[in-house]
Amino acid sequence: MELPYLTPDLPGVGGSIKDRPEDFFVQELPLYEPSGEGEHIYLEIQKTGQTTFDVVNRMAAELNIPRHSIGFAGMKDAKAVTRQVLSIQGTTEDMINALRIPGVEVLWMSRHTNKLRLGHLKGNRFAIRIREVDATDVVKAQAIVDVIAQRGLPNFFGEQRFGTRQNNDLFGAALIRDDNMGVLKLLLGTPNPRFDDAQTTHARRLFDEHKNEEAMHAWPRHCGMERRILHRLFKSHKPSAAVRMIDEPLKRLWISALQSRAFNEVLTRRLATFDQVLTGDFAWKHDNGACFLVENAEVEQPRAKAFEISPTGPLLGYRMSTPEGQPLQIEQEVLAQFQLTPEQFRLEGKHKIKGARRPLRIVVQDLQLSGGADQFGPHITIAFTLPSGAFATVLLREVMKADIQPTAAEVEPVTPPAENVAP
Repeated sequence: MELPYLTPDLPGVGGSIKDRPEDFFVQELPLYEPSGEGEHIYLEIQKTGQTTFDVVNRMAAELNIPRHSIGFAGMKDAKAVTRQVLSIQGTTEDMINALRIPGVEVLWMSRHTNKLRLGHLKGNRFAIRIREVDATDVVKAQAIVDVIAQRGLPNFFGEQRFGTRQNNDLFGAALIRDDNMGVLKLLLGTPNPRFDDAQTTHARRLFDEHKNEEAMHAWPRHCGMERRILHRLFKSHKPSAAVRMIDEPLKRLWISALQSRAFNEVLTRRLATFDQVLTGDFAWKHDNGACFLVENAEVEQPRAKAFEISPTGPLLGYRMSTPEGQPLQIEQEVLAQFQLTPEQFRLEGKHKIKGARRPLRIVVQDLQLSGGADQFGPHITIAFTLPSGAFATVLLREVMKADIQPTAAEVEPVTPPAENVAP
């Protein structure tokens, strides 16, 4: 599903991003500050040219501690200058200070009582140069951000969340329906010339022809997971046993993609009026993330206009609060499109996905634009702050009206907080 634009009638500036790391700067805004005491050492690092996983793995090896002893609140890219906070258990400040990792600088350290985990993040501050543009087109960009300032930014999940083959959500739907053979057909069969080379196409065709042993040997050597799953299927003849060989983080990613696709579909259907609450909506309070049922849209709409509240869409799950009236009808139509019910998100022994609500729009804070040039040519610089869980690429795509590469943070699974329903 190609995402629609909020401003389809306003031309974008085109261009490209991430031509060089220093063109893409992002700094985490922490959810809380360390207390100064505790067994976990918090440290802010600035890194260039490495992913978060690269740094975590290198630190764990150098400090001789398990990788899981290091926590982080979000993923940050390699092709960028990024600042983020890590937590480390089982080491000392002196040992951290002694680390010498190229492209990584420790900015400060303090102690705290708990490990950092995904989602322990208030937001991110970005400063991004768009290259291969006419710097005077900052006027075009300003017209677009003026609309965003007035109405908000659609809180879409980026298209990259759905994987190279754009079908991660189909995997998720098959898992939720407990359709093990459906998962295997998507993973091991159904060749697509857009994505598969000749060897992979051959392996997928063999699987579709029920030649499991031949398919196992035909998969490229680097596709260890596919070969392992096929081996289990060949030996057991049980699709359920083969699906159990799939890594749990990958399954969570697929289910997260399903949640993301359904949310995007609801937002697409409501985009024309996504800044207006409807009677029956669950509205999001931007000051604290609590939700409440809108009993009278006319009474609540002034609060929406003031960006105090926004309508929400579903992150599907068995305990997700459901709206009423027209908002409920839209969400039920989307569930029917995926042939799903909320009850299917709780399958004993396999998955328990509670679900949550997500605002249909977000407020972009401290948004600034400037045009200029340096030794690498003209550029437009856009700086802004987004809350945790929002996608920088959605804003950039709106301004540029062009396809752009994802950031590492934007392929992480959805990890919503426990739903907070206000009276």
